[in-house]
Amino acid sequence: MQERQELTAQFQQYMENPLLWPILEVLRKQPSGWKVHTLASHLGDLGFIPLLDESPEKDLFKRNFLIMNALFQLQETLYPDNWLQVQAMDIVLMPANRVQGHEVDHHDPLRDYYIQWKNYEAEEGEVKRLLNEFWTRYREFVGSTNGNEMDRVKALNLFKLPRDATRSEIRKTWRKLALKWHPDRDNGDSDKFRVLCEAWNVLRH
Repeated sequence: MQERQELTAQFQQYMENPLLWPILEVLRKQPSGWKVHTLASHLGDLGFIPLLDESPEKDLFKRNFLIMNALFQLQETLYPDNWLQVQAMDIVLMPANRVQGHEVDHHDPLRDYYIQWKNYEAEEGEVKRLLNEFWTRYREFVGSTNGNEMDRVKALNLFKLPRDATRSEIRKTWRKLALKWHPDRDNGDSDKFRVLCEAWNVLRH
């Protein structure tokens, strides 16, 4: 039982919420004026959030959880280059010149709650299935087509990582590269970003 709990904790620690990237795209295009429910509605319109639960109350909770989880992960990923203000009724992506005076609060109870996947109220298998579905949608969204040509060795080479790279190293490198080449960045490259998506899709399992 304890071994299962440890495995689940390890799984949760390395979870990559695929809503990170759709949310980042939305915020880059419109940095302010968002609330959790308007962001959820917009992501739903874009096809990123399917029905999560037959119960309307649970569906709403899970939808909010995924968005808040993604926002808090994004906040840490973007800092200190940008500051992402995470408040349910006021979500704002601030530029570099407004970062001063802000820092990620690792003792914030709200952040602590939403960053822990166990609070999503789902078995590991359900969360994995859900995230696989999200990731498939996102890869279709960015136009990934060459998934069959990418293998683990090729993906690690693309990330410039050794074959024994840890899951933590892989995820950190993916986020760094994805932020650098994201099409919404000034020097972004949509083709390079698509290839990185393919590599991450191989390495994330």
